Amino acid sequence: MKPDPLTLYVIDDDEALRRSMILLLYSQGLAVQCFDSGEAFFQSVDVHKPGCIILDLRLDGMSGLAILEQLRNQRSPMVTLFLSGHGDIPTALEAMRQGAHDWVVKPDTEQLLAKLPAAMESARERSSAQTRWSELTPREKEVARLVGLGHTNKDIARTLNPPCSPRSVETHRANIFDKLEVGNDNELGRWITRHSWLIL
Repeated sequence: MKPDPLTLYVIDDDEALRRSMILLLYSQGLAVQCFDSGEAFFQSVDVHKPGCIILDLRLDGMSGLAILEQLRNQRSPMVTLFLSGHGDIPTALEAMRQGAHDWVVKPDTEQLLAKLPAAMESARERSSAQTRWSELTPREKEVARLVGLGHTNKDIARTLNPPCSPRSVETHRANIFDKLEVGNDNELGRWITRHSWLIL
């Protein structure tokens, strides 16, 4: 089944760039909305829905990094692609360290179009991860975190409040694997690490 289309959001205070981005992205059959500031974006968009943000590093008002930080604080599944000039590359790399998906040297539209499919797929993956995590019970979430840290069933049984039997932990573990679609403890650990700021 074809996935639902995602909206692309362009946040840039350069009006000419916003217009060119609309034309470029529309020509690819993509839905796009443009904003001249982070403040305008947050006032208009539900950041808890999946989407992809093409984001300038340097903006009037909120900076690109401040927008990224607010998205993280709100546990948004949205993926950010930063636009940067050559002089901004160290800052762009810092943005990636803080959770940005990727960066594009301004105004390399070919590079942008090449990177968009992976960014949109990442946004869908993040949204799916949040949905699956929300299906766990509070006790299953507690067990999942401890399994992800490498604790044994006996250790987890003693750690939980109130305590339970190792057999109960094993039941929780099986439910967690099924709901998160992971096959073993190592996969669960990697899953939690990959999505930690979205779910914890």
